[in-house]
Amino acid sequence: MAWTRRYDETEPQRINRWLGQSGVCSRREAEGLIAQGLVSIDGETVTDPGRKILPGQTLTLSDGAKGKLDAQLSVVLHKPVNYVSAQPEPGQVPAARLLTRDALVGDAPSIPGADTSLAPLGRLDMDSRGLLLLSEDGVLAKAIIGPESELEKEYRVLVTGEVTRKKLKLLHHGLELDGRKLKPAWVSEIGDHQLRFVLKEGRNRQIRRMCDLVGLHVIDLFRVRIGPLTLGDLPEGKWRALTSTEREALIAESVSPSPYRPERA
Repeated sequence: MAWTRRYDETEPQRINRWLGQSGVCSRREAEGLIAQGLVSIDGETVTDPGRKILPGQTLTLSDGAKGKLDAQLSVVLHKPVNYVSAQPEPGQVPAARLLTRDALVGDAPSIPGADTSLAPLGRLDMDSRGLLLLSEDGVLAKAIIGPESELEKEYRVLVTGEVTRKKLKLLHHGLELDGRKLKPAWVSEIGDHQLRFVLKEGRNRQIRRMCDLVGLHVIDLFRVRIGPLTLGDLPEGKWRALTSTEREALIAESVSPSPYRPERA
């Protein structure tokens, strides 16, 4: 079904910029759709990539355009340890190698092949496990790992060392990494040597390095949530396709985050 939306802003705006801000597609993708004659305004096919849409006008993406965008693959993977999220070094195994037909739970628009470019949207270290999003969707990538993203990432962390109120307070706010102060984090003790971390940033090996600074050593790090998306009961080593509803929720919450709710898991 074609995608249609009325433009209700007060000032004219370039089509590619509006579609990008609306989370429909990236600016580059919008320009490509225009070049293929798949975009129209009030029934008139748009041919100029610099065309602006005016207040009150209605933009339509044809069925062909919608099909191209819907075909972009984004996957939810339960990553085990000993797999790397991104480009592997010699001797390492990329997590994308787990995306086989046998490991698929449910249906997917396609099975990734050797030429499929799926980037990790928030890396997990080789010695960490849990929820990993891999995608070829530029809009979704910006929503999750872009500099303006406000999405929470939640982890369950098993540590050794004495957990004290003072250490928890420092983990919440007051630490620096690489000469820069960290944003506040929500950190609580949820069991014997088990901590819940909720972050809104993703520095390199951030949780492990934070724990090192207060005399704790991480022995297991498990990501359970990215924004409104949870790992749920997806078995380890299995994957499924991200749904369009989940995609829309991630994009919406990246710009208008829900208040922190410690019971989310």
